[in-house]
Amino acid sequence: MSESPTAVRTDAFLVTQEYRRFAEFCDACRRYRYIGLCHGPPGVGKTLSAQQYAHWDAVAALFQDQRFGLEPSLPRPDLVDCRTVVYTPSMTTTPKRLEDALHELRWSLHYAVEAAQHAGQAEPRLEAFDDRWTELVIVDEADRLKFPPLEQLRDIYDRGRFGLVLIGMPGIERRLARYAQFSSRVGFVHHYRTLSADAMRLVLAHKWQQLGLTLVPDDVNDAEAVAAIIRITGGNLRLVQRLFSQIERILPINRLQAVTTEVVEAARQSLVIGSG
Repeated sequence: MSESPTAVRTDAFLVTQEYRRFAEFCDACRRYRYIGLCHGPPGVGKTLSAQQYAHWDAVAALFQDQRFGLEPSLPRPDLVDCRTVVYTPSMTTTPKRLEDALHELRWSLHYAVEAAQHAGQAEPRLEAFDDRWTELVIVDEADRLKFPPLEQLRDIYDRGRFGLVLIGMPGIERRLARYAQFSSRVGFVHHYRTLSADAMRLVLAHKWQQLGLTLVPDDVNDAEAVAAIIRITGGNLRLVQRLFSQIERILPINRLQAVTTEVVEAARQSLVIGSG
């Protein structure tokens, strides 16, 4: 999302060990009301993990109904335990826009949780907004924030009762170290890594299923295709998604029923893969 509560899901989320580590990091920031920094290279799954942790696909859909004046499909009992909002600043975010956006997100979460808790009541009496339900704020693409919005974010955090997670590229921790008042409040730093070989095999087995195929690790052709994909993507989840979008296109065009190294190489040639 870019200063609006939107979430885009193109695939089922697979819980990997890296996601579990991220969730434990968010739990700690939420429990102790600390500021945490999460950094990692692009495409490893930081944004998807944040949205999964916050159940943002369901929450953001409800927020969009409220934003456009539509009647939300309440009650939503599945939102009763939601305690996290995800905010993505734009490149031109000002302190005022940041404050307004975060207030709107926290207010919307309060409304959603209150409505879920009173589901089934004929005339539910929702409590006035007091920020009780926001226990964690996740700021994605935090590298975009310049010093004035960062100071505004620190002020909101100081006045609030929630933990704060900033997600960015490698080096964000060194950049924030220049701002003593902000960095002194950082309690946790988490490095989001690329997928391990075992996690990649889990993801690839799921990708094979989406193609209507079954990955057989002991099959020579499957093993070679898996090795080629791991070599090409380096465990980068976004590259895996892009590569399989090409594989899905190539298979029916050539009337093929298996993912082979030749198919993987043909898919790779359709992509622009940079060094970062």
